[in-house]
Amino acid sequence: MTKETLALHETLETHEILNFKTVCLLRSKLMQGLCFDNELKQLMEKDVQQSITAINELAGYYKHNELLH
Repeated sequence: MTKETLALHETLETHEILNFKTVCLLRSKLMQGLCFDNELKQLMEKDVQQSITAINELAGYYKHNELLH
């Protein structure tokens, strides 16, 4: 049985996306503290939760691939 791994360029792209999503998460969290509109705060909180989910999923691919190399 063969184990699937990401190619080098896919690993680098995954890392770039992971960094981007982390920056988006941090920015949304920061902006929530500066925002006075409750609807906008709710949208930012939704973005935070979605970013956390995406980061965890991407980190799983990234860690799995590191272990296989």
